[in-house]
Amino acid sequence: MKGCNVIEVYDKNCEKILMCKRRKNPYKGLINFVGGKIELNEKGVDAAYRELREETGISNSDIILTHFMDFTYYTYDCYVEVYVGKLNNDIEVYDYENELFWSNLDENFFDVNKYAGEGNLGHIIEHIKLAKDTLLK
Repeated sequence: MKGCNVIEVYDKNCEKILMCKRRKNPYKGLINFVGGKIELNEKGVDAAYRELREETGISNSDIILTHFMDFTYYTYDCYVEVYVGKLNNDIEVYDYENELFWSNLDENFFDVNKYAGEGNLGHIIEHIKLAKDTLLK
């Protein structure tokens, strides 16, 4: 089964989240979290930190990621691990693969014409909001 991850990154004040505009399929042109593939024999959390560094320049000294939830798509023979974290300082991110930007939290993340994931981004964000005080200390 193929593994992927998505990473919800909050700024240090938990006022914005880091998003990317996809430059290639799947979801070309739509807005998504950063993330990528989990390599064979790679631990999920290691893959999340690797993808975050590769796609944004954020290192494990800038953020502590928490494994929050998973989605398994048996029809597609794949699973997605969801990680969340808050930056511990102000840093400049670099868009190596996709256009990066900081989004306000009052967007309609369920809008499938704007956001990738068939509503999953909205679902993930809403559940993280419920656990925000525990997750993002």
